Amino acid sequence: MIVGIHEFGHFITAKKSGIQVNEFALGMGPKIFGFKKGETQYSLRLIPIGGYCAMEGEDEDSNNPRSFEKAKVWKRMIVVIAGAVMNILLGFILMFVVVVQQSTYSSTTIDSFPELSYSQNSGLQAGDKLLKINGTSIVSSRDISFALATTKPVEVDGTELTVYQEDCLVNLFSFLGTTLSERNEAIKNGETDYMSDQDAQAMYSEYLQIVENVNSAETLEEAQSAYEDGYKSLYAYVSDEEAQVPQIEVKESRIRFRVDILVERAGRQVLLEDVDFYTYLNSETQQPMVAVDFYTVPVERTFLTAVSESFKQTVSIGKMVWDSLVGIVTGKFGLSELSGPIGTASAISQITSQSLASSGFIDGLNTLIFMMAFITVNLGIFNMLPFPALDGGRFVMLIIEAIRKKPVSMKIQNAINASGFIILIGFMLIISMKDIWQIIGG
Repeated sequence: MIVGIHEFGHFITAKKSGIQVNEFALGMGPKIFGFKKGETQYSLRLIPIGGYCAMEGEDEDSNNPRSFEKAKVWKRMIVVIAGAVMNILLGFILMFVVVVQQSTYSSTTIDSFPELSYSQNSGLQAGDKLLKINGTSIVSSRDISFALATTKPVEVDGTELTVYQEDCLVNLFSFLGTTLSERNEAIKNGETDYMSDQDAQAMYSEYLQIVENVNSAETLEEAQSAYEDGYKSLYAYVSDEEAQVPQIEVKESRIRFRVDILVERAGRQVLLEDVDFYTYLNSETQQPMVAVDFYTVPVERTFLTAVSESFKQTVSIGKMVWDSLVGIVTGKFGLSELSGPIGTASAISQITSQSLASSGFIDGLNTLIFMMAFITVNLGIFNMLPFPALDGGRFVMLIIEAIRKKPVSMKIQNAINASGFIILIGFMLIISMKDIWQIIGG
């Protein structure tokens, strides 16, 4: 479907431009099935790795007045770029199918914070509208996740006040969570006298006040005092004995996901430097992980907000693809983080299967549709790159022709496109071998 819509973009614009289309094919290699209608052969071919729209005079000289090379340059530009445009349009439609099912959408404006929030402790406030994270523009909530997911954890000064406060909050939250979990378990087992609902609510309210006291401290000593007094107050809800307050281990350095965020606050732009996000260790790999530790203002679904959200999400996917391509070129992402057709198929299978198992058929289907949207936008943007053998490379040739007032010779174009095609196929083979190795190795 994705390949078909891409080639259809070339096909329909060529037809409308009066260019003769010799064959419209899905797949490559030997023909499995086909028929001819008018001047065009329609084919389904054996190897499902692409397709093509073969136009008269596209890759060879032709005296046919309806050949590709005889069409006006602006028409050829439209034909060449139409495939990528159709891919991105398909991505928007698929995204709308997913988005329109949701009752609300996440905005980029902060609504509130959970009990354990490093970002609030580092300066973010309710009402802040996120504009940029580490220089990356924020259009939708997906941009927030992507910006944080591609941020590398750093070692920070472990004696900083904010870091100490964060460690205090972890201990307080851990004690609160353990206590309330034990209470719920006791009630489930019939022990109704463990802690009343009123006491549990009072404990939680006091915890929130303790968090505020710790966060408002201006020195390490003040933070330590607020933490120790607060811990003792919470402990009093479960025991009359004197609390043994866990001491905060002050280290020279800590691992944090730390970013600079540009926000809109009260009508003006404010740059918040060194904002920490909740950082934890993966229980299996022991690698540092990051979590978005705030809630955003929900946007109610209407037809217009559904269209707007679909557009924003499509733009965000495009930004993710572009930023990833830039990351590959600059060395931010390595070979192990790339996938070809085999790795992509494996990822789709795993993600969709997990969604089916955990959430049911509808969510699994929506996951698959989202992956399709991601891939079709990816294909559209990648094809517009100014690289030989890609649509973007052909578009560059047409720009040169428009400037020079005469086309680049077909011999030179074919040589350039052939070399680009060889490079792309070679690169795909390398990545496919890597994909196979990763699948075998688990």
